[in-house]
Amino acid sequence: MKKQIKYILAICLVLITGISCKKEYLVSVPLTSVSDATAFDTPERILGNVRSLYSNTKAGTFYAGRYIVYGDIRGEDFLNETGNLVTGADVWSLNPTGTSTNSVINLWAQAYFTINLCNITIEGVTAKGPTVVGATLSNNYLGEARLIRALCYYSLLQFYARPYADGAGSKPGLPLRLTAIKGPGSSDMARSTVAQVYAQIISDLNFAEANLPATNASAELNTTRAHKNTAIALKTRVFLSMGDYPNVITEATKLVPQATAPFSATSGVLHALQPNIATVFSTYNTTESILSFPMTAASGDNPGTQNPLGFYFLRNATNPGSAEYSLNPSGIIGDAGWGAADVRKTSLIFTNVTNSKKFVNKYTLPSPFLDYPPVIRYSEVLLNLAEALARTNTTVNAKALALVNAVRQRSDASVTITAATQAALINAIMLERRIEFLGEGLRNNDLMRLLQTIPAKGSVPAKAPTDQGYIWPISANEMSLNKLMTDN
Repeated sequence: MKKQIKYILAICLVLITGISCKKEYLVSVPLTSVSDATAFDTPERILGNVRSLYSNTKAGTFYAGRYIVYGDIRGEDFLNETGNLVTGADVWSLNPTGTSTNSVINLWAQAYFTINLCNITIEGVTAKGPTVVGATLSNNYLGEARLIRALCYYSLLQFYARPYADGAGSKPGLPLRLTAIKGPGSSDMARSTVAQVYAQIISDLNFAEANLPATNASAELNTTRAHKNTAIALKTRVFLSMGDYPNVITEATKLVPQATAPFSATSGVLHALQPNIATVFSTYNTTESILSFPMTAASGDNPGTQNPLGFYFLRNATNPGSAEYSLNPSGIIGDAGWGAADVRKTSLIFTNVTNSKKFVNKYTLPSPFLDYPPVIRYSEVLLNLAEALARTNTTVNAKALALVNAVRQRSDASVTITAATQAALINAIMLERRIEFLGEGLRNNDLMRLLQTIPAKGSVPAKAPTDQGYIWPISANEMSLNKLMTDN
């Protein structure tokens, strides 16, 4: 990682206290007056530090664009239209083998930069928060910082480490940095195992669940700031990636207690599916959106050039995106199991009438591309639970079948999914995941956690779990600065 990122000097607090998650949340703190010693001395400065964690997670090189894009284009459902290495052509072709490539370096750098900000905030709030804002609010803030740190580590694992299923987490994971770097001399750190990193992620999310508020002050904040159910929802994703299906069931049942539809959370934020999925991508603060990142036109508060989701996935009359990736006719869009009447096909897919190519239509706002990038939705919790139930019951589990039908029939009431065997039910759930989360960055996660071969697409051959490039190399900057680091 670059020195200016790895060696975070204390003066970086001058910058982060002025960063906002949304323009109207900007805190008027004279930046030149904030130092390492005083950055947590007032309620406003503490809040500014917490907001900066969200701002850096939603950077264009991370969750505001590139991380989600990479998670989709590694799979088989997209075709590259431009061959532009700057916009991920090497990621699509499953060939970012150089440790110095933009994708490998920039995603690593932004995630670890944000992790370090989390560590700075955790240490600052622990030391001064109880006196400045009180114990309860301090714990709320610590919960947010640890949740974001967990999200960062989880995201890094999906690209830079072997899946948990390969050796039950025994393979090399990531440097597990849990203390703040405020100056040089802290770069050397060996890789923890995959299992050790996952254990820290779960520890952070358990702390977050215990200490975050049940709800926030508004629907917008319930979508864009963490609360208890945010931590629970993310745990269902993490445990699914570990193949720990009993714990997926334990966590998901907190948000989906019903045996039959309609399904909804009954405590904290009352999450539920929206009647029309298209609403989720135009009204961002519905109860289906468990965590999304807000965008505004203010400088630095949107993804920036060549990063936004709409730039990659869509070009139509109102959105002059670059249309970097069209939908593969041989991918999920061509699957016979996805009916023509499905709202996800009629409303969330755009067809270019000139060349008949199809594009994801979830991110439709024009430049500067202010669509809220989704992190996790309630429909994912339903399908995570459905899959865990299906994989832990040798017969066709009734609740699992009801859950997958709830997601399907929300968008296509004419279809009732049936399954005669456990295998058929699992296949139906996996198909539903590809349809429901198309363009939301989950395909890579699903392939990796199951140690599946990444299917061929266009001119790109399939890549087996044993092939070079199944996971990414470690950033060249990390390798040069960390003498204890080993490459993949």
